[in-house]
Amino acid sequence: MIKRTLFFGNPAYLSTKNDQLVVNFPEEDKKEATIPIEDLGYVVLEHSQITITNGLLMKLVQNKTAVITCDKQHLPCALFQPLVGHTEQTERMRHQLNASQPLKKNLWQQTVEAKIENQANHLLRREKNALKLKRWANEVKSGDTGNHEAIAAAYYFQNLFTDLTPGFSRNQSRDVLGGNAPNNLLNYGYAILRAVTARALVSSGMLPSVGIFHRNKYNAFCLADDIMEPYRPFVDAVVYEMVATGEDIDELTPDLKAQLLMIPALDVVLDGKWSPLMNAMSRTTSSLYDCFYGSSRRILYPVYQNQTC
Repeated sequence: MIKRTLFFGNPAYLSTKNDQLVVNFPEEDKKEATIPIEDLGYVVLEHSQITITNGLLMKLVQNKTAVITCDKQHLPCALFQPLVGHTEQTERMRHQLNASQPLKKNLWQQTVEAKIENQANHLLRREKNALKLKRWANEVKSGDTGNHEAIAAAYYFQNLFTDLTPGFSRNQSRDVLGGNAPNNLLNYGYAILRAVTARALVSSGMLPSVGIFHRNKYNAFCLADDIMEPYRPFVDAVVYEMVATGEDIDELTPDLKAQLLMIPALDVVLDGKWSPLMNAMSRTTSSLYDCFYGSSRRILYPVYQNQTC
């Protein structure tokens, strides 16, 4: 089942009644709205004058709905997650924490290979040269000791937007909107993807903060940042299509955000079958636990294919 994403960019009062999310607006001309909580996967709260009841938060968490809040720059800054996301959570976390270093290096190798392969396929879709990426994907070693992930990312972004935004760089200093265009769109899209990944990890009974490669002590989502890597090209594809329309993207308008909030529902190919990205991510995190448990050695990652975003 595809879960819905709700975005609130205006003042609102959010409560619950009969397992429904009830929305009331200060404006007199707007009627009360209700949405079944069981249908919700993500709720994004952007406006500072949004009031949400504790009863609603409780029901959203019990439904494993990710509640995302935004900062003054309108960028996602916090994620509300349940303390208990799986009935076997303690045992699953134990297997995660006891994972050997060779296993984690192998899992990171698989992750980098999948990411570079998807970047190459995305460039090919845009009729751009991807021979180097294809070669690098086959040269990744355990733990990515050759740092192919960073090398490939630099080449990929040097070539992806050249026909649309000459001089584009992912290394630009960030402005208040999260980076110069289309960096602002990429950053917003990646923030949504990060929330999707963290939600799936918690639902699979694992700690999003304990990574297989990322280990910054100030980062509470190291594992999410690891596992989302092969999914990034799907966000890039959405942003590319948005830039290609010629629309003004210097400012993150509600319409642009609405397009990016559709990322969890994107169709992707996983294990030879099409499924919504949010469902594919759940299968990815489930396969990751199987690797920690010892019943598998392979993470299931989606394969980017030529498709209409």
